[in-house]
Amino acid sequence: MNAGRTAAIFGTAGPDLLPEERDFFREADPFGFILFARNVETPEQLRRLTAALRDAVGREAPVLVDQEGGRVQRLRAPHWREWAPPFDTVAACATPGQAEAVMALRAALIAAELRAVGIDADCAPVADLAREGTHPFLKNRCYSTDPAVVAGIGRAMADAFLAGGVLPVVKHMPGHGRSVLDTHHQLPVVTAGRDELMATDFAPFRALSDLPMAMTAHVVFRAIDDRPATQSPAVIGLIREEIGFGGLLMTDDLNMEALSGTLASRTAAAIAAGCDMALHCKGDLAQMQEVAAAAGAPTAAARRRAEAALAARRAAPVVDVAALEDRLRAAGGQIA
Repeated sequence: MNAGRTAAIFGTAGPDLLPEERDFFREADPFGFILFARNVETPEQLRRLTAALRDAVGREAPVLVDQEGGRVQRLRAPHWREWAPPFDTVAACATPGQAEAVMALRAALIAAELRAVGIDADCAPVADLAREGTHPFLKNRCYSTDPAVVAGIGRAMADAFLAGGVLPVVKHMPGHGRSVLDTHHQLPVVTAGRDELMATDFAPFRALSDLPMAMTAHVVFRAIDDRPATQSPAVIGLIREEIGFGGLLMTDDLNMEALSGTLASRTAAAIAAGCDMALHCKGDLAQMQEVAAAAGAPTAAARRRAEAALAARRAAPVVDVAALEDRLRAAGGQIA
């Protein structure tokens, strides 16, 4: 497998790949791409875009999206399913086993939709532990306040994604649930002790540490370091050694204002801390050029982890969508 020449994952500006973007991607050869609502119009258009992105780098680069199966989804009606209720409602109204079954079936249907348009990686499951004070931007994307329930649902979803030919990207490692601020705008600081964090917020990620890919949290854990996890060698070391995650570790979006400094400095700090790939989502060409220059080539370790993640991709199976929908309804799940 080819992990590309630049340790980055990039967005693109709109629904069609622009010539200048194609030329940049061909030269930079990023590890992969990520799509947002601005890139999505129809299934046919999306298939053209994902094919064009891969053609630009001359390989089957991963194409990612945030299609969590709850409030956050980039592919929406009328061409794709809407999901209801949100995750916190699913967990509150079901036994753990029922919640796992419902969420696994959601993930299987999402995987079928994604593979049909050329997307083969999903930034899910969300393994963050919900708390009373969790910021609303995240809270109803969380599965439970119980680490074991979060881990169980996360495992069920990840297994369903993998079976459906989609790489899961577990997030936000090592845990975002104590954040009372929106990291798109501010930097949260968590003051809980290390032992408490290991027993609670970090526990679901330890249970899911064998998954192929993960995304970091732009959160300071004061008991470990004064730097955001994304840019902290101490936190990345904890992710590798104590949580035991051996897969490909990508940053959350480097444009989020939880981070400070230039894009180049944000990128360089994340890569120096031990992140394998820098994520830039905005689709701004000048900014992508800045990130590419700062990220450089993947390290040897990052390349090994990238190749292992790509090797975990499976061919898209033949799916009986109607049967999956019937099973979801029988399990108590809903499609809006």
